[in-house]
Amino acid sequence: MTFWRSALVGMLVLGLGLPGAATAAGKGNPMVLLSTSMGDIKVELYPDKAPVTVKNFLDYVKAGYYNGTIFHRVIPGFMIQGGGLTADMQDKREGQKAPIKNESGNGLKNDTGTLAMARTNVPDSATSQFFINVKDNTFLNGEKDKPGYAVFGKVVEGMDVVKKIEQVKTASKGGNQNVPVDPVTIKSAKVVSE
Repeated sequence: MTFWRSALVGMLVLGLGLPGAATAAGKGNPMVLLSTSMGDIKVELYPDKAPVTVKNFLDYVKAGYYNGTIFHRVIPGFMIQGGGLTADMQDKREGQKAPIKNESGNGLKNDTGTLAMARTNVPDSATSQFFINVKDNTFLNGEKDKPGYAVFGKVVEGMDVVKKIEQVKTASKGGNQNVPVDPVTIKSAKVVSE
């Protein structure tokens, strides 16, 4: 009996020490499918680590808010950002909700393939815009005295699509830099499991 107890304790300790162990795929986490003009991206969300952020994102998805928005900021070797502008570079204000609390102190890191909230220099200013990290961006992580950018999910399918988007030609447009010359549209965003 002692062997099995030791083995169980060892497995629990090992599980707690692994990054993301508490939010491993297949544990009932919500999944969202972003169907873009360049292919599909499936993301897993982590409500146990970022409950406010995940609820916010899911509310936007369920309301159809992201449908027709674009990835308006694409920087190779950094990230792709979308979820708030239309193809004519207008803010999508209709349906936009109040800013949410910054949950960057949740233990999740801005690593390759993670999904995080975009915001202004005000920590609690995130609304609808999000980004997908295309490399480990440790400088975006929160520190004790400095809020970072809240990670709330990860790409589980379609990282090849993210990489294709990362490589599109960009230019300045309407006072914005790094805008894809040919719009990369989020045709639809839908919850595929909750």
